[in-house]
Amino acid sequence: MGTFNVNILFDNWDRYMEGFINTIQVSIIALIGSFILGAIVAVCRIAPLRPLNWIGTIYVEFIRNIPLLIVVFFFYLGLPSLGIRLDGFTSGTLGLTVYTASFIAEAIRAGIQSVPQGQAEAARATGLSYLQTMLFVIFPQAIRIVLPAIGNQFINLVKNSSILAVVAGMDLMYYADLINSDTFLPLTVYTFVALFYLVLTIPLSFAVLYMERRFNTAS
Repeated sequence: MGTFNVNILFDNWDRYMEGFINTIQVSIIALIGSFILGAIVAVCRIAPLRPLNWIGTIYVEFIRNIPLLIVVFFFYLGLPSLGIRLDGFTSGTLGLTVYTASFIAEAIRAGIQSVPQGQAEAARATGLSYLQTMLFVIFPQAIRIVLPAIGNQFINLVKNSSILAVVAGMDLMYYADLINSDTFLPLTVYTFVALFYLVLTIPLSFAVLYMERRFNTAS
């Protein structure tokens, strides 16, 4: 069982690649979704309307303090009791999106609050509405400030996508479990899985570092 067999990769290339492609797909969808949702929640948390503040705060504090698995199970096992049935891929993607958005929201909120208040006052003085001020003046500056934190959350999301294996989400980890059940060579099977994940996370890490340096130079 402890033997490392390189042929495992070639013999199961199709399954590895199908899981790898599915992992890329779920990561991209959840990256976009969590950023959009996180930005909305962040704006709610600092909006001049108290009900929006409450909604944003409750969302962030609730989601951030429960396990990701519970969030995924809500969509996969909880919604069927309401007559809504989702497959593992969809449930896992939604769970990742909702969970990651709570962390991104806090990062963006911190970035917004770090932008000098004078920026917003000057924008409002020129006739921009609150939403226009946030969208065109404050938000771009906030993103530049918190880019490393957001980038780290994106990297975590890619790694957390392995949660789909628990709900038969057809991701890389799911197929790795199938391969391992056929070969009984966990050292080999999961070493290759780790390498596939590195193919995704290392370029993303360098991209975040590059953008951080570029924005710092521009400022």
